[in-house]
Amino acid sequence: MLAGLTTLPAQALTPGPAAPHWDLKDTGTPAVRFRGLAAVDRATAWVAGTQGTVLRTTDGGESWRNVSPPGAADLQFRDIEAFDARRAVVLAIGEGEASRVYRTEDGGTTWTESFRNTDAHAFYDCLTFFDRRHGLAVSDPVDGRFRALSTSDGGRSWTVLPDAGMPAALDGEAGFAASGQCLVASGARDVWLATGGAARARVLHSSDRGLTWTATDAPIPAGDPARGVFALAFRDRVHGLAVGGDYRADQPSPQAAAATGDAGRTWRAAATPPPAYRSGVAWLPHSRTAALAVGPTGTDLTTDAGRTWRTVDPGSYDTVDCAPDLGCWAAGEQGRVASLEN
Repeated sequence: MLAGLTTLPAQALTPGPAAPHWDLKDTGTPAVRFRGLAAVDRATAWVAGTQGTVLRTTDGGESWRNVSPPGAADLQFRDIEAFDARRAVVLAIGEGEASRVYRTEDGGTTWTESFRNTDAHAFYDCLTFFDRRHGLAVSDPVDGRFRALSTSDGGRSWTVLPDAGMPAALDGEAGFAASGQCLVASGARDVWLATGGAARARVLHSSDRGLTWTATDAPIPAGDPARGVFALAFRDRVHGLAVGGDYRADQPSPQAAAATGDAGRTWRAAATPPPAYRSGVAWLPHSRTAALAVGPTGTDLTTDAGRTWRTVDPGSYDTVDCAPDLGCWAAGEQGRVASLEN
């Protein structure tokens, strides 16, 4: 059990006499790194990672079922979106045909490959859903613009959207497939894309499900292929958080977090940011001010909507996700998965 979060004020997260803490679960997969995570509720979560691995729990992490798609051992799953304990969509990343989407409707007993990229220049990084039917996946720039892939049937089929409404990409600009959070949605039509690798880190916003986009600079380290915005979280259509930095362990990451209160039209740097690169971020359910950020060197908490952050746990996690019933999960290297417990 990780006790680092026991120092959190209980009233900042959930009511009760005991403050929450990370409870590390045994997944039995120490060789797998989980960068894809979908929190359904306190009992149910899906994780996806290296070696084509997908795991699912329905008992709060006490046991895990390996529900990996057959023949996927050479793939790297970096994002997974789950609608419930039975239905999920998982994204494999990579150049050309390594980028694929699979869908299950029976808890992972069977999977259907619903998309395989055939463009050698495309590299899909993240996916997100607005609801159970409508979703997007985004590729690094192809012919100078990010490429968006759309579904309107829950991930059963996908269509490449026209790029006329997509701003031109900056030189070297790309998305980071680090936590499944470089593309996030809030509400029925709004979606945001985090970028890096260029002279400026940016956040792109669409209010029409990916048909047209606007781009805004974010005050997060940039100017190198290893720097930029790695993850986003929006608690509604206007209030969002961005985290990132430089993922190299030997490089500092000042100003590794920012926040917006106007749907991403402007971003303000955190007054007290996390001390190092962070790859994942999530608002705590039903809170207007509290959120968690995670990375290889620790977990940070904000209780003032991203203005200040403080490290509350030293454990390594790549991604974090929370469900409406207050169930929060984190996942990362060496098969690490944990739930936030009282």
